[in-house]
Amino acid sequence: MAEHQLHPETWVDQYADYLFNYAVARISDAEIAKDLVQETFFAGLKSAANYKGTAAERTWLIAILKRKVIDHYRKINSNKGKAEVRMNYSSHTDADGDWLEEQIADPLSTHENSSIENEELGLAIQECISKLPKKQSLVFKMKTIQGMETEDICKELGINPSNLWVMIHRARTALMDCLNKNWF
Repeated sequence: MAEHQLHPETWVDQYADYLFNYAVARISDAEIAKDLVQETFFAGLKSAANYKGTAAERTWLIAILKRKVIDHYRKINSNKGKAEVRMNYSSHTDADGDWLEEQIADPLSTHENSSIENEELGLAIQECISKLPKKQSLVFKMKTIQGMETEDICKELGINPSNLWVMIHRARTALMDCLNKNWF
């Protein structure tokens, strides 16, 4: 696998919109999301010497942003933050912290803290996904859970990338609304 290099001079142009959309889907506050993206860029610059080049630049920045989102929820000490921390720091993986939608809680999982809470959260997520319109649910699962590439999903479903990202955004918004009503 080819080693990647950092190009901080291109971060705003290449990644700001993607990082903002990622953050706002999880925070639901545009101003805080903007601040978190800015903090992500600063943290990336500060820790550039630690970048090993084994992950793509965007992947590395997303990993930093995930931690910023978790820190945000820790600061406000919300149930949502506690759930994200539980889901992100599983003792059963070597990952630095997979986002909730990349690691949907398995009702039979034994994540730390309360297995009952994790079971309930996993069931709540699955229930919320089942309430999405069929195509939104399918696109969301293919992209965020199965990790399929945008191009592959578009070919398989006969849609363009813009439609795909609109559906994913709507699915994430609906999921957060559903989870906020039924879980958090």
